[in-house]
Amino acid sequence: MQLLLERGVTGVLALATALALVPLPHGALRVLDFPRLQIIVLAALTGVWAATLYDIPALVVLAAVGLVQAGHVALFTPLWRRQSQAPRHPDPARQVSLLAANVKLSNRAFDRCIAMVRREAPDLFMAIEIDADWLAALDDALAADWPHRVAHPLDNGYGIALFSRLPFEEAEVRERLVRDVPSIRAVLRLDGAGEDGRFRLHVVHPEPPIPQQDSKGRDAELGLVGLEVAEDPLPSLVAGDLNDVAWSHTTRRFQRLSGLQDPRVGRGFYNTFDARYRLLRWPLDHLFHDPRFRLVEMRRLEDIGSDHFPMLFRLQLEPLPRGEEPAPPEPGERAEVREMAAEERAQDRDPIGGDWEKGVTGS
Repeated sequence: MQLLLERGVTGVLALATALALVPLPHGALRVLDFPRLQIIVLAALTGVWAATLYDIPALVVLAAVGLVQAGHVALFTPLWRRQSQAPRHPDPARQVSLLAANVKLSNRAFDRCIAMVRREAPDLFMAIEIDADWLAALDDALAADWPHRVAHPLDNGYGIALFSRLPFEEAEVRERLVRDVPSIRAVLRLDGAGEDGRFRLHVVHPEPPIPQQDSKGRDAELGLVGLEVAEDPLPSLVAGDLNDVAWSHTTRRFQRLSGLQDPRVGRGFYNTFDARYRLLRWPLDHLFHDPRFRLVEMRRLEDIGSDHFPMLFRLQLEPLPRGEEPAPPEPGERAEVREMAAEERAQDRDPIGGDWEKGVTGS
């Protein structure tokens, strides 16, 4: 009986590992990108069990599972070469700090979030999943020190806002593919960087993958942002809750399309979700940057009552690119993204998860 049970667990881990390798945009497959760290731990524990039963075939399968999963996540350990480089000569006048927080729609602990923002005092604060009550609380507390803002509050979990100490040269809210799933695009300038101080910021929060539906909305939105960044002469930053892990096929494709760097590579996982469950965490909240930026600081911040931990980044803008260049796009990836986007635009549907927290906020 023990042997059958152990082989059953081994089979499930092997199947989950194999299915995650299938590069199709469907939630039933893409959710398997998330628990790679957990599968490594389960494979190791099951391997100890198999060893006590002298089950050599299972040990071979579990070793293969561990190696495949480790191959995906090894990039995000100090064993790997860093993709983002630190500045050789730190210059505060050329630096910008960004704080990104998915506050969680049903979270009413406004004061915890506001206290964190005031203490960290970032140049840019990105608030995700805000409704009208969240926006009112943030406006009252932050308007004096962050006088520039663009916001689109919603009660479906996709509301978004950007508060800035830097004036906007351009700022707009866009619904690129799915109705009521907005993103923000802005152009800002670092005064201390002279003529080279302009940069573009994209704040994004695409839909999550769910097993019963395809993930084309999320995958196509990230892909379109990548295509847009690649054609933009300005150095770009893309930040937000991407509802995707750093090692997935979708995010790696986004990097290939955009040419942006991931500061997690060679440094660590910085798991941000789920803040409530220590054993079920993965990196969902990201920042990707043009090679003309250098990473000065990256920190995961404290629990603010949300299911996400906030992330703080500080970068320095330089005239010339530096660091490891991501791989170029693979053949057909640009066309694949445009095809998915066309399919999504042709649909008339509500956002995934738009009713998950209905009635919880009381608003």
